Amino acid sequence: MPDEASSPKPTRRTVVRGGVTIGAALAVAPHLAAPAAAAVSEGAPRRLALTVNGQDLTLDLDPRTSLLDALREHAGTTGPKKGCNQGACGACTVLLDGQRVLSCLTFAVLHDGQEVTTVEGIADGDRLHPVQQAFMDHDAFQCGFCTSGQIVSAVGLLSEEPGITKDRIPEAMSGNLCRCAAYCNIRDAIETASAATTQAKGR
Repeated sequence: MPDEASSPKPTRRTVVRGGVTIGAALAVAPHLAAPAAAAVSEGAPRRLALTVNGQDLTLDLDPRTSLLDALREHAGTTGPKKGCNQGACGACTVLLDGQRVLSCLTFAVLHDGQEVTTVEGIADGDRLHPVQQAFMDHDAFQCGFCTSGQIVSAVGLLSEEPGITKDRIPEAMSGNLCRCAAYCNIRDAIETASAATTQAKGR
Protein backbone atom coordinates (compact mmCIF):
# COMPACT_ATOMS: atom_id res chain seq x y z
CA MET A 1 0.00 0.00 0.00
CA PRO A 2 1.56 3.35 -1.00
CA ASP A 3 2.64 5.71 1.71
CA GLU A 4 0.23 8.65 1.85
CA ALA A 5 3.10 10.96 2.61
CA SER A 6 4.90 9.92 -0.58
CA SER A 7 1.77 10.11 -2.80
CA PRO A 8 1.91 13.07 -5.20
CA LYS A 9 -0.47 15.86 -4.25
CA PRO A 10 -2.72 17.32 -6.98
CA THR A 11 -1.52 20.61 -8.36
CA ARG A 12 -3.66 23.51 -9.45
CA ARG A 13 -2.90 22.61 -13.06
CA THR A 14 -4.15 18.97 -12.74
CA VAL A 15 -7.33 20.11 -10.98
CA VAL A 16 -8.10 22.66 -13.70
CA ARG A 17 -7.31 20.13 -16.44
CA GLY A 18 -9.66 17.55 -14.86
CA GLY A 19 -12.44 20.11 -14.54
CA VAL A 20 -12.11 21.13 -18.18
CA THR A 21 -12.26 17.47 -19.27
CA ILE A 22 -15.38 16.77 -17.23
CA GLY A 23 -17.07 19.95 -18.44
CA ALA A 24 -16.38 19.10 -22.05
CA ALA A 25 -17.81 15.61 -21.58
CA LEU A 26 -20.98 16.99 -20.01
CA ALA A 27 -21.39 19.51 -22.82
CA VAL A 28 -20.98 16.93 -25.57
CA ALA A 29 -23.07 14.10 -24.01
CA PRO A 30 -26.53 15.58 -24.72
CA HIS A 31 -25.64 16.04 -28.39
CA LEU A 32 -24.45 12.46 -28.66
CA ALA A 33 -27.70 11.18 -27.09
CA ALA A 34 -29.98 13.44 -29.17
CA PRO A 35 -30.11 11.23 -32.32
CA ALA A 36 -31.07 8.19 -30.23
CA ALA A 37 -33.77 10.13 -28.38
CA ALA A 38 -35.11 11.48 -31.67
CA ALA A 39 -35.28 7.98 -33.10
CA VAL A 40 -37.34 6.80 -30.13
CA SER A 41 -39.74 9.75 -30.30
CA GLU A 42 -40.33 9.28 -34.01
CA GLY A 43 -41.86 5.79 -33.82
CA ALA A 44 -43.48 4.79 -37.12
CA PRO A 45 -47.29 4.51 -36.85
CA ARG A 46 -48.64 0.99 -36.50
CA ARG A 47 -51.94 -0.07 -38.06
CA LEU A 48 -54.26 -2.14 -35.91
CA ALA A 49 -57.84 -3.28 -35.94
CA LEU A 50 -60.08 -2.96 -32.90
CA THR A 51 -63.73 -3.74 -32.42
CA VAL A 52 -65.04 -1.02 -30.11
CA ASN A 53 -68.58 -1.48 -28.82
CA GLY A 54 -69.40 -3.65 -31.82
CA GLN A 55 -67.91 -1.27 -34.38
CA ASP A 56 -64.88 -2.41 -36.38
CA LEU A 57 -62.17 0.26 -36.51
CA THR A 58 -58.81 0.51 -38.23
CA LEU A 59 -56.40 2.89 -36.51
CA ASP A 60 -52.89 4.10 -37.35
CA LEU A 61 -51.24 4.80 -34.02
CA ASP A 62 -47.89 5.61 -32.52
CA PRO A 63 -46.85 2.30 -30.89
CA ARG A 64 -46.57 4.11 -27.55
CA THR A 65 -50.25 5.09 -27.53
CA SER A 66 -52.11 3.66 -24.56
CA LEU A 67 -55.39 1.87 -25.11
CA LEU A 68 -57.06 4.65 -23.14
CA ASP A 69 -55.73 7.38 -25.43
CA ALA A 70 -56.59 5.30 -28.50
CA LEU A 71 -60.19 5.05 -27.31
CA ARG A 72 -60.58 8.67 -26.26
CA GLU A 73 -58.56 10.47 -28.92
CA HIS A 74 -58.90 8.19 -31.95
CA ALA A 75 -62.03 6.07 -31.50
CA GLY A 76 -64.22 8.85 -30.11
CA THR A 77 -65.30 6.97 -26.98
CA THR A 78 -65.03 9.27 -23.99
CA GLY A 79 -66.61 6.95 -21.41
CA PRO A 80 -63.27 5.69 -20.08
CA LYS A 81 -61.83 8.54 -18.02
CA LYS A 82 -58.23 9.58 -17.57
CA GLY A 83 -58.05 9.89 -13.80
CA CYS A 84 -54.66 9.07 -12.31
CA ASN A 85 -53.23 7.63 -15.58
CA GLN A 86 -51.24 5.25 -13.36
CA GLY A 87 -53.67 2.36 -12.93
CA ALA A 88 -54.57 3.33 -9.38
CA CYS A 89 -58.12 4.71 -9.67
CA GLY A 90 -59.97 2.46 -12.13
CA ALA A 91 -61.73 5.30 -13.96
CA CYS A 92 -60.37 3.99 -17.27
CA THR A 93 -61.69 0.42 -16.84
CA VAL A 94 -62.87 -1.28 -20.04
CA LEU A 95 -63.69 -4.86 -20.99
CA LEU A 96 -61.12 -6.43 -23.29
CA ASP A 97 -62.59 -9.60 -24.77
CA GLY A 98 -64.89 -9.57 -21.75
CA GLN A 99 -62.15 -9.17 -19.12
CA ARG A 100 -61.69 -6.10 -16.92
CA VAL A 101 -58.63 -4.08 -17.97
CA LEU A 102 -57.15 -0.75 -16.90
CA SER A 103 -56.82 0.84 -20.31
CA CYS A 104 -54.24 3.42 -19.20
CA LEU A 105 -51.71 0.68 -18.40
CA THR A 106 -51.61 -1.15 -21.72
CA PHE A 107 -50.54 -0.20 -25.24
CA ALA A 108 -53.20 -0.26 -27.93
CA VAL A 109 -50.92 -2.08 -30.40
CA LEU A 110 -50.84 -5.09 -28.10
CA HIS A 111 -54.54 -5.70 -28.72
CA ASP A 112 -54.80 -5.90 -32.48
CA GLY A 113 -57.97 -7.78 -33.44
CA GLN A 114 -59.48 -7.75 -29.96
CA GLU A 115 -62.87 -6.50 -28.82
CA VAL A 116 -63.19 -3.56 -26.45
CA THR A 117 -66.36 -2.66 -24.58
CA THR A 118 -66.70 0.70 -22.85
CA VAL A 119 -69.63 2.08 -20.90
CA GLU A 120 -71.09 3.29 -24.21
CA GLY A 121 -71.52 -0.33 -25.29
CA ILE A 122 -73.04 -1.76 -22.11
CA ALA A 123 -76.71 -0.97 -22.77
CA ASP A 124 -78.86 -2.90 -25.26
CA GLY A 125 -80.08 -0.01 -27.36
CA ASP A 126 -82.36 2.07 -25.15
CA ARG A 127 -82.57 -0.71 -22.58
CA LEU A 128 -80.12 -0.19 -19.73
CA HIS A 129 -77.92 -2.99 -18.49
CA PRO A 130 -79.02 -4.21 -15.02
CA VAL A 131 -75.87 -2.66 -13.53
CA GLN A 132 -76.67 0.73 -15.07
CA GLN A 133 -80.25 0.56 -13.86
CA ALA A 134 -79.14 -0.45 -10.36
CA PHE A 135 -76.68 2.44 -10.18
CA MET A 136 -79.53 4.83 -10.97
CA ASP A 137 -81.95 3.19 -8.55
CA HIS A 138 -79.43 3.27 -5.69
CA ASP A 139 -78.02 6.70 -6.52
CA ALA A 140 -74.59 5.07 -6.66
CA PHE A 141 -72.69 8.16 -7.79
CA GLN A 142 -72.15 11.78 -6.92
CA CYS A 143 -69.82 13.72 -9.24
CA GLY A 144 -70.01 10.87 -11.78
CA PHE A 145 -66.37 10.97 -12.89
CA CYS A 146 -65.63 7.42 -11.75
CA THR A 147 -69.07 6.05 -12.62
CA SER A 148 -68.29 4.74 -16.10
CA GLY A 149 -65.32 2.77 -14.79
CA GLN A 150 -67.35 1.53 -11.81
CA ILE A 151 -70.16 0.30 -14.06
CA VAL A 152 -67.88 -1.43 -16.56
CA SER A 153 -65.91 -3.04 -13.75
CA ALA A 154 -69.13 -4.22 -12.10
CA VAL A 155 -70.35 -5.75 -15.38
CA GLY A 156 -67.07 -7.62 -15.71
CA LEU A 157 -67.23 -8.72 -12.08
CA LEU A 158 -70.71 -10.20 -12.43
CA SER A 159 -69.46 -12.15 -15.42
CA GLU A 160 -66.48 -13.42 -13.41
CA GLU A 161 -68.44 -14.19 -10.24
CA PRO A 162 -72.16 -14.68 -10.90
CA GLY A 163 -74.19 -14.43 -7.72
CA ILE A 164 -71.40 -12.66 -5.83
CA THR A 165 -72.19 -12.03 -2.18
CA LYS A 166 -72.46 -8.56 -0.68
CA ASP A 167 -69.48 -9.09 1.61
CA ARG A 168 -67.26 -10.00 -1.33
CA ILE A 169 -68.11 -6.94 -3.45
CA PRO A 170 -65.81 -4.37 -1.71
CA GLU A 171 -62.71 -6.50 -2.24
CA ALA A 172 -63.66 -7.43 -5.81
CA MET A 173 -64.21 -3.75 -6.67
CA SER A 174 -61.21 -2.43 -4.72
CA GLY A 175 -59.45 -1.33 -7.91
CA ASN A 176 -62.13 1.29 -8.58
CA LEU A 177 -61.94 4.36 -6.36
CA CYS A 178 -64.75 6.82 -5.68
CA ARG A 179 -63.41 10.09 -4.34
CA CYS A 180 -66.95 11.09 -3.35
CA ALA A 181 -67.10 7.94 -1.18
CA ALA A 182 -70.37 6.55 -2.55
CA TYR A 183 -69.14 3.04 -1.77
CA CYS A 184 -72.17 1.89 0.23
CA ASN A 185 -74.54 2.79 -2.61
CA ILE A 186 -72.20 1.24 -5.20
CA ARG A 187 -72.11 -1.99 -3.19
CA ASP A 188 -75.91 -2.04 -2.90
CA ALA A 189 -76.27 -1.39 -6.64
CA ILE A 190 -73.97 -4.26 -7.56
CA GLU A 191 -75.77 -6.58 -5.15
CA THR A 192 -79.10 -5.69 -6.77
CA ALA A 193 -77.69 -6.13 -10.27
CA SER A 194 -76.19 -9.48 -9.29
CA ALA A 195 -79.59 -10.72 -8.10
CA ALA A 196 -81.26 -9.42 -11.27
CA THR A 197 -78.77 -11.06 -13.63
CA THR A 198 -78.83 -14.34 -11.71
CA GLN A 199 -82.62 -14.37 -11.85
CA ALA A 200 -82.61 -13.58 -15.57
CA LYS A 201 -80.23 -16.46 -16.30
CA GLY A 202 -82.42 -18.83 -14.28
CA ARG A 203 -85.47 -18.22 -16.43
